[in-house]
Amino acid sequence: MENIRIELTKTPKAKPEIKGIPFGTHFTDHMFLLDYEKGRGWFDPRIVPYGPISLPPSAMVFHYAQEIFEGLKAYRTPAGGIQLFRPEENIARMAASCERLCIPEIPAELFLAALKKLVEVERDWVPAEPSASLYLRPFVIATDPHVGVHVSHGYLFAIIACPVGSYYPEGMSPVKILIEAEDVRAVRGGTGTAKCGGNYAASLRAQERAGELGYSQVLWLDGVHREYIEEVGAMNVMFKLGGKIVTPALLGTVLPGITRKSCIELLRGWGYVVEEREISVTELLLAIDSGDLEEAFGTGTAAVISPIGEIAYAGKTHEVSGFQIGELTQKLYDTLTGIQWGTAPDPYGWCVRVC
Repeated sequence: MENIRIELTKTPKAKPEIKGIPFGTHFTDHMFLLDYEKGRGWFDPRIVPYGPISLPPSAMVFHYAQEIFEGLKAYRTPAGGIQLFRPEENIARMAASCERLCIPEIPAELFLAALKKLVEVERDWVPAEPSASLYLRPFVIATDPHVGVHVSHGYLFAIIACPVGSYYPEGMSPVKILIEAEDVRAVRGGTGTAKCGGNYAASLRAQERAGELGYSQVLWLDGVHREYIEEVGAMNVMFKLGGKIVTPALLGTVLPGITRKSCIELLRGWGYVVEEREISVTELLLAIDSGDLEEAFGTGTAAVISPIGEIAYAGKTHEVSGFQIGELTQKLYDTLTGIQWGTAPDPYGWCVRVC
């Protein structure tokens, strides 16, 4: 593995106030870059001052959207150390995204070394405030200067970072979601299981419509029958139905979330039956009306756990859990955040120490 070259900035930025900081707006002093050329492979790993990336207007990423990304966080523990949460899962998921988008896989050892080294260089940017963290955004873009539909021969892999505050500055509270019946996010055989920008671009219209109606998230249905639940916006979704936990199966249209996977492992360890299967909107609404739906929540890196208090569909609203945070929802949130910030034991060995 090549050594990572480091060029430190001569003009460090002032650190922003974490309280009230908008997500994804204040970036750290440095970024990691790695180049790829066909026949040469990945080369020149380096950490350099954060700044613009120069690309020709004909770079293929602009025209054919051959790009992928990831998202994870670095957490400061009470003792002052810094750790990552399950970075090997992000690395494996990006490898799967690479395969789907015909992008050369980044060597896992180099990927992890880059994450750790960038966080180490930017350790003063990792917040010490409760529930705050340093968000890490690895991404790959196609750089060939060519207007023509084919696989690029050149790529740039980058990691940027930004401090983020608590997702719930006023405390965790339930959200209202709207089931989308017109647009679809993905279909089997498409890119729904990859973390690529096109999936999110396709979701924007429905998200805007939902926001105008007062809903914070869209709950997607499958693209064929428009009946089976898939995921909530940028999160996976879970339901507690009659004491069991039900979550949509990974059938090629749902992103395999790392928080989702962690929740399933925790729940099964606690003795819950977890069913990964198709769940129809009809089944869900009947369960709400009958009282069989006890809790509903989204899972993802940004919020960790997001309780759902209301679901709207076809002009009707359905309240969940009395618009209160469910006991299991709270337990999952407390357990995961405790492990991530080092305030609770990590019996699974999920955290990777940086410094």
